[in-house]
Amino acid sequence: MNENVQIEKAETLRALHSGESPLVLPNVWDVGTAIIAAEEGFPAIATTSAGVAFALGLPDGEAITRDEMVAVVGAIAARVEVPVTADMEAGYGDAPEDCAETTRITIAAGAVGLNLEDGIDHVEGTVYDFDLAVERIQAARDAADQAGVPAVINARTDVYFSGSLSSEEKCAETVRRCNAYLAAGADCAFVIGPGVTDDIPALVNEIDGPLNIVAGFGAYTVDELAALGVKRISLGGMLSRATLGYYRDTLRQLKENGRLDFSDLAIPHGELNKLFAG
Repeated sequence: MNENVQIEKAETLRALHSGESPLVLPNVWDVGTAIIAAEEGFPAIATTSAGVAFALGLPDGEAITRDEMVAVVGAIAARVEVPVTADMEAGYGDAPEDCAETTRITIAAGAVGLNLEDGIDHVEGTVYDFDLAVERIQAARDAADQAGVPAVINARTDVYFSGSLSSEEKCAETVRRCNAYLAAGADCAFVIGPGVTDDIPALVNEIDGPLNIVAGFGAYTVDELAALGVKRISLGGMLSRATLGYYRDTLRQLKENGRLDFSDLAIPHGELNKLFAG
């Protein structure tokens, strides 16, 4: 990708975080889903690490290698005109240098943004030590600056997965971490986990930058999240899992009673051929 074009896309993505309406990102997992999302008029798209892994028959959580993930990101970025931000999980390594290298190769693949999370184990609810977590974001920011592309870093904290903190402690620690990540060079704070939706007003009020929330966990609509001040709304692996759920249900219906009405939702063959032919 031409460097000037990539810089322009990065600036476009950053500006979308400060508009009157929130940036709504469909999370895609391959070139086909990315092309369809762009065709539907979304101004930017995000990848989902879970969806990419599931499409390869692997579990989420860096079971897919960094090179495999970057290959998918690069293939997507090469086929769509809109900015692409990549879910690069926890940076594929504990050290700040690992986050820096992941940032460099993600930008080199054509993405203009990336997610980096501070979670170590979602089951145990553990996160990186505070100082190390901040250093990891700083290293990613430095790497993006050195690459000459103002990539949008979406710093995710997994504090809400903790099983040992009270709800008040989760909120306070999340605010502390998000503000530190923003000060270290992140452009957006991403908060995920059980109970987040209950604290959105407090998080919006106390975090000194745009807040990213995953839709689908709770009863909020896009308009309701926008009214609360959320600036970035993503879907995580939800679209991927919903698609796989539909596929599984269709197979069960076919096996159990021979139903074929699933075809009513199929995109016509010729339409997909034309769309994917560019």
